Amino acid sequence: MSDSVRGRRAAFTLIELLVVIAIIAILIALLVPAVQKVREAAARTQCINNLKQLGLAVHSYHDTNKFLPYWGFDFATAPTGNPVGAQTQGHSALTMILPFIDQMTIYASFKPDLSVIDPRNWPANYAGPLGAGAGSPGASTRVPVFICPSAPPPNIDYQPYFTGAGIPNLGPFVLARTDYSAVRGYHQNFRNACAPASPVPSGTGDTVDQMGVFSVRGVSNNGTIQGGRVTLVGISDGTSNTMMIAECAGRHQVFVSGTAVSPSTPGTVGWVLNAAAADYNNAIRIRGYKLNGTTFTQDGQCNVINYTNGGSSGEYQIYSFHPGVANILRADGTVNGLSASVSSGIVAAMASRAGGETFAEP
Repeated sequence: MSDSVRGRRAAFTLIELLVVIAIIAILIALLVPAVQKVREAAARTQCINNLKQLGLAVHSYHDTNKFLPYWGFDFATAPTGNPVGAQTQGHSALTMILPFIDQMTIYASFKPDLSVIDPRNWPANYAGPLGAGAGSPGASTRVPVFICPSAPPPNIDYQPYFTGAGIPNLGPFVLARTDYSAVRGYHQNFRNACAPASPVPSGTGDTVDQMGVFSVRGVSNNGTIQGGRVTLVGISDGTSNTMMIAECAGRHQVFVSGTAVSPSTPGTVGWVLNAAAADYNNAIRIRGYKLNGTTFTQDGQCNVINYTNGGSSGEYQIYSFHPGVANILRADGTVNGLSASVSSGIVAAMASRAGGETFAEP
């Protein structure tokens, strides 16, 4: 046998090559979902840890002030010197707990003694031209503990809103977002249709939320926030049976059952305003929804968990990007996933601090 024949190597046939490619494709198809599950498990674990840190911060606020923070507060008298006129809207519970999550620099930058609608609390590109100096360096500073890693990174831009209110368009108005919101309570329509065993909310408008952990919206008078103060021992339903913060992720974009709603520009069905951590209007007031594809009807049915992050201002819902569950922080500091299939009665019972409802552990 000649050397040339003895040294020749057999090549792959076309069929063998196709088989190898098919095997690789199958392995990739099997591997990708597994990797995605691992990534989501890690993201949900981080989300749970975020909420636990927020729980510790709320408890530290309580230990320092001897009452829980309000879900938001207003000023009894508008602070002076506001370049855009007198404004009484104060700050959110998330702003008030910043010092207790090692964010004292941002808290001081926010100037909580001034309205949140004050250029001195706004990003520099708006503050300077409006005669408010450097503004707030913390206004646009991302706080990692406020962000769920499973949520898509939306563009939080308040420019369309403020331009529509008469403020000159000075470019993007980027504020630090949050995927977590204080639970104010539930709407009376939700109680009547979906949770008749729960107490009827008293009052009207914003004062109907006295049943929640964070009580009514507070009023700041001469530097002291006043109102229906709530203490941990005042949660008669039990701190383990009452939620205080929950996921409401993905805003400004509206999502319905995992699908982004289009169009998504200010004033359209796919866009909601309140997505910034400092804005108390991002708080959750539970209300039922009837869904039809990527559209929803308020009060149509009793769907709550993971159905939509939209709704009317001040009535955002518990919504996450974790399959089948949304993470909630209970008043005792524990965190768990609330199933999308949990009954509306249980959701209402957990949203009230002193309703006296009885329910099985969800």
